[in-house]
Amino acid sequence: MRRRPFVTGLPLALIAARATAGGAALAESAPQPGALVEPPLGITHRALRFPADHGAHPDTHIEWWYVTGWLGTDDALAAARPVPAFGFQVTFFRSRTELAQDSASRFAARQLVFAHVALTDLAAGARGGGLMHDQRAAREGFGLAQTPAASGTQVVRLRDWSLQRSAATEASRSSALRVEVRSDRFALSLELSGTQPLLLQGDAGYSQKGPDPRQASHYYSEPQLAVRGRLERVGARARDVDGRAWLDHEWSNELLPAEAVGWDWIGVNLLDGGALTAFRLRRGDGSTLWAGGSFRSASGVLRVFAASEVRFEVLRRWTSPRTQASYPVDWTLTTPAGGWRVAALQDDQELDSRGSTGSVYWEGLSALRGAGGEAVGYGYLELTGYSGKLRL
Repeated sequence: MRRRPFVTGLPLALIAARATAGGAALAESAPQPGALVEPPLGITHRALRFPADHGAHPDTHIEWWYVTGWLGTDDALAAARPVPAFGFQVTFFRSRTELAQDSASRFAARQLVFAHVALTDLAAGARGGGLMHDQRAAREGFGLAQTPAASGTQVVRLRDWSLQRSAATEASRSSALRVEVRSDRFALSLELSGTQPLLLQGDAGYSQKGPDPRQASHYYSEPQLAVRGRLERVGARARDVDGRAWLDHEWSNELLPAEAVGWDWIGVNLLDGGALTAFRLRRGDGSTLWAGGSFRSASGVLRVFAASEVRFEVLRRWTSPRTQASYPVDWTLTTPAGGWRVAALQDDQELDSRGSTGSVYWEGLSALRGAGGEAVGYGYLELTGYSGKLRL
């Protein structure tokens, strides 16, 4: 699904002031020479077009490029039954402000860009304190932030954090992406290589998120991305890592029905090469308002789930000592493609993003377990609306 806590009470004046402080010497971000310029398309039943739809859709209200995955060492990708040592999340958001869309001024804050990054160290988590995270916010332009063009090398960037997609060539149509992040406590430099075709969610990339047609998004995923790169942490030696990642790109104008308070979502890379997505939108009493997802087998057979075909049942909850929010971190998941247990690999993966998007949510590395309790896949579970209704 993807989903996100967006933009409540953001200090726009502060962001604008930081942008103008650099003066005219900083260049406004602009499309690359020869880049395609796309007309406004909104959210409609249309065929997605690539590489254009890898780029930004500034006529829509909200958009995100979201990468999650697991990392190991000692050639984890080659292991028959890999065991993750780390989980990571790198997410860039774009939000249309509606404050100055008609202004000709280059100082008008038309689009805001946010970024969240997190690293889960499972070994450290067993001793407490295994989660590290950071956040940023800026207005687009002036060298501070940019979103991807419709063609060429496509980059979403917030200062020195970036997610870059290399331009496809005739010789290679598979995805090639690079993540660069450096925070106070950790740094990631990762190469992500596509091993499978894009996964168009919903109806060929048109994903319904409620009973009203306006409650829809355009949404695609890239599961089973092979990851290799470098991980640095304060107080530990740098190490080479590899693993598997999942990318979501989603854009929309209206996401949550009025009676929804939040959502539960998973994106899991199965060890056999399959890919599982499942989500539900929740009412305040915890009941399901809407649901969906998909399963693509290792052989490429796709099954899209109807709203009535997905069921999440809570097995265990964890209460945050910081916010007192109670999160369901252990689930039974039932879909037409099968039933599994979804279990967090570390309970404390709560992210406080009140310094950027204004919300608190839980998002963390989890295992997908079969009937015998064995891990059949790893991915990320996201839980929003548990520390208060999610407001867009």
